[in-house]
Amino acid sequence: MFPPSPPSLPPDPVTPVPLPQVKRRAVPGNAMLATLLAALSMLGPFSIDAYLPAFPFIQRDLGAAALEVQQTLTAFMLAFAGMVLWHGALADAFGRRNVVLCALVVFAIGTFGCAASHSVHYLWVFRIMQGVSAGAGVVIGRAIIRDLYSDAEAARLLSLVTMIFTIAPAIAPILGGWIVALFDWRTIFLALLGYTVALFYVCFRRLPETLPREKRQPFNPTFLWRNYSAIFSSPLFHMKAGIVALNFAGLFLYIASAPVMLPELLGLGPDQFAWLFIPAVSGIFLGALAANRIAGHIAFSRQIGIGFACALTAVALNLGYHLFLPAALPWSVAPLFLYTFGTSIIAPAATLLALDLFPHIRGTVASCQSFAVTLLGALVAGVIAPVLSHSVLWLAVGQALFTIMALGLWLLSRVYKRNQAGRPVG
Repeated sequence: MFPPSPPSLPPDPVTPVPLPQVKRRAVPGNAMLATLLAALSMLGPFSIDAYLPAFPFIQRDLGAAALEVQQTLTAFMLAFAGMVLWHGALADAFGRRNVVLCALVVFAIGTFGCAASHSVHYLWVFRIMQGVSAGAGVVIGRAIIRDLYSDAEAARLLSLVTMIFTIAPAIAPILGGWIVALFDWRTIFLALLGYTVALFYVCFRRLPETLPREKRQPFNPTFLWRNYSAIFSSPLFHMKAGIVALNFAGLFLYIASAPVMLPELLGLGPDQFAWLFIPAVSGIFLGALAANRIAGHIAFSRQIGIGFACALTAVALNLGYHLFLPAALPWSVAPLFLYTFGTSIIAPAATLLALDLFPHIRGTVASCQSFAVTLLGALVAGVIAPVLSHSVLWLAVGQALFTIMALGLWLLSRVYKRNQAGRPVG
């Protein structure tokens, strides 16, 4: 028989040892987060639009042919399209914040190289370096929004990002024209370098990590092949991503043609590119504002229908004018306002519908979607715009074809989805 246990005594007081605290960055408010994500997204349009007025100066300074200078834009777009396919997968594996910060460092190096280039071939190389890094903000920004918000709230924040983002294409060609008139084309890239350094500092201090480690995906060939195969074998993904890509191509056709169309057809100088960009960007801003206001009040399908009604009206007006009358201001650029207004209503809804097809790998889906947009943009800049840019009528025809194809994909996606659900098509 065991002896009785002694009575229990209260434990000696122990001074608690404080555990190390993990510092977590608080998620900024909607306005702050939207501004930061929009600032990241601006790297792309700043890289494209700001130096368009400087094409003749680059050609003369580097002793290059006009086509060689045009290909600096194509090199950027192809690099952007190729790498944008991987930004999301990298962000799904290594975290959103880490990939953004690394991309900003690479972009800063490429931008400095552009400013220091002494031949057009070096400029191609550093434009490629810019291209492989500029898309991180666009892709990862969408994934961050979907990490934090859902449905109507995500649509509102995405449209808010678009509203702020429109500052870049509005002011980039104007600032570029002023800079090249007052200084030289290299100063455009130096100004962009300063913007990138400031953006890195703000992101380092304020950008949150929205993907915890336990939710990250492995970065290995087998897993990536399975994910990319699932996305690219999805007919619905191609339809929904194609809607955004084709609508963007209808606008980008005019942007890529601006260095030829504005001087040759409308008699404008390098400091007058605002004639094209202000109507287009005003439409983007107001369309995003409308999308922000109607998010959560009407279905995405109706929102997309309203956007297509505006875009098709703009296309009809543009074609109708140039079939019978010569190019003239403001009529040759005014329809871009209504066109971009409509496509900006479409874009947030179509983007979220595509992301929600694969909710566990939204970063990868965002990459694939951006890849489709950028690859088509590169095709427009390198092939289609040089062919059509000498006629405003043919530009209007090209925009009309892109819009009609986008509408066809939207209608086809609705039929396909109803058939998949086993419901009769109405």
